[in-house]
Amino acid sequence: MDSPTANHQWKIFDELKPDLKPKEVMEEANRCLFCFDAPCAKACPTGIDIPLFIKKITTGNMKGSARVIMDANPMGATCARVCPTEELCEGACVLNDASLPIMIGDLQRHATNWAMKNQQQLFEAGEANGKTVAIIGGGPAGLSSARELARLGYKVTVYEKNEKAGGLDTYGIVPFRLPQEISLWEVSQIEKLGVTIQTNTEVGKDIPIATVLNDFDAVILAIGMANVPPLSIPGEDLDGVYDAIQLIENVKDGRVPNHFKGKKAVVIGAGNTAIDAATCLKRLGAASVKMIYRRSEAEMTAYPFEFSFAKQDGIEFNWLAQPKRIIDDGQNHVAKLECVSMELGAMDASGRRRPIEIENSDFMIKADVVVKAIGQSRYTSFIEALGLEHEQGIVKVDAETYQTSNPKVYAAGDVIFGNGIGEAMVVAAAEQGKRAAYAIHDYMLSKI
Repeated sequence: MDSPTANHQWKIFDELKPDLKPKEVMEEANRCLFCFDAPCAKACPTGIDIPLFIKKITTGNMKGSARVIMDANPMGATCARVCPTEELCEGACVLNDASLPIMIGDLQRHATNWAMKNQQQLFEAGEANGKTVAIIGGGPAGLSSARELARLGYKVTVYEKNEKAGGLDTYGIVPFRLPQEISLWEVSQIEKLGVTIQTNTEVGKDIPIATVLNDFDAVILAIGMANVPPLSIPGEDLDGVYDAIQLIENVKDGRVPNHFKGKKAVVIGAGNTAIDAATCLKRLGAASVKMIYRRSEAEMTAYPFEFSFAKQDGIEFNWLAQPKRIIDDGQNHVAKLECVSMELGAMDASGRRRPIEIENSDFMIKADVVVKAIGQSRYTSFIEALGLEHEQGIVKVDAETYQTSNPKVYAAGDVIFGNGIGEAMVVAAAEQGKRAAYAIHDYMLSKI
């Protein structure tokens, strides 16, 4: 890809929201009522003791505060930036009824920032117990499992197919919301516990599946999801058509293209990844960015704060519209997107109203760039190679233990998300990874 201009570099890599200043931190922390029953902590999927970490901030114990956060959530620095806090901890704050909720996410970010800046190693490995666990996938779920298992004394090996560990956090969330160094710091915290992370290693390709299944006492599958599926419309192979996941990955890894400047861009989809792609394009200089979604605003899957952010960035939304064809300019490049208007019918399996095409409602949108962001496909063939029961690529697990149809294999994260089960959040993946680790430990203890 082309090298970025200095202006593009600034737009893409600077965090949108600066850290709170020390005075602001103390003022905000001292607003906390330190509730005994702490509804904020109950609303956190990882159960962070929020009053405790805030109390430690007020007493100047920043390392202690960071330890409380990271003890409950191995992805605590990431989640301080990307969690939908207004729906979780801050949404449950008792001060919502009186004034404004405590800025829990900002305080969490400040405490973990302190730990990063001061190069603190927050935890130690447990005494070795002689047991081994392989983790396939180095994203939030896999790394959380690895961290907990290492603290319990297991020898852990993580197999990660990419050059860097961190998964979605490292590659899939735009850098102005989550700089890559944040997730890589979390990775380093886990590596310092003695966890072996083998990057550039794809199980089933670089190492046989049978070797992993046979050589370890337990295996955790945390491979997440794959790239965006095809639109299955004419013109999809034209120059100027991009996969949103790959686009964000390139930007996140520093490969910032400068050929979007002045272009008319269209993003197909209305989830969090779609909005990340749209805001990326805007910061890369696109003259206009439109989002096309076949349902209405009420059915969009993006978080409310993501939607608000996109609108503030000047992103335009075309609701109840579905692409039919991408038209070229005669030189194998995108020129227009042909769409059709939709209306909503009865509920479908997702619990949302099914979009129905309106006859003779076709219309054109001028476009130089089209980005596909219609969800992600599944690693179905790999799951089947492992011999695991699944439903359309969603691995079936026990709801309590995260054990799969193979008693030796557990699964967590996006690989078990779908069909109304769970939520695709980093914090949820982190908690599932922890629980899978504890389940393995309980199983190993039962065999003693």
